Amino acid sequence: MELARVEGTVVSTVKADSLRGRKLLLVNLLGPDTTPTDNYLVAIDSVGAGVGEVVLIVRGSSARQTESLGKVPTDSSIIAIIDSIELKGKIVFEK
Repeated sequence: MELARVEGTVVSTVKADSLRGRKLLLVNLLGPDTTPTDNYLVAIDSVGAGVGEVVLIVRGSSARQTESLGKVPTDSSIIAIIDSIELKGKIVFEK
């Protein structure tokens, strides 16, 4: 699992049938203290995340394990919206 911040949306009018109705978001991977890494990827949103939110993503075969995604061809999925992060006894992020 990895931390990321939602930076934008990705719109595609022509896509695989299994992707119809799915929200695609552009996310920037974050370090453990929420520092941006400038490594971007597109992830399928399964939790209703929005631009600016810090989220938890999974990649690889784990990205297809959520009930809502089933057999959707994806390599990255947003599975949680983060409320807070504590690192070494200090709160480094709070929603």
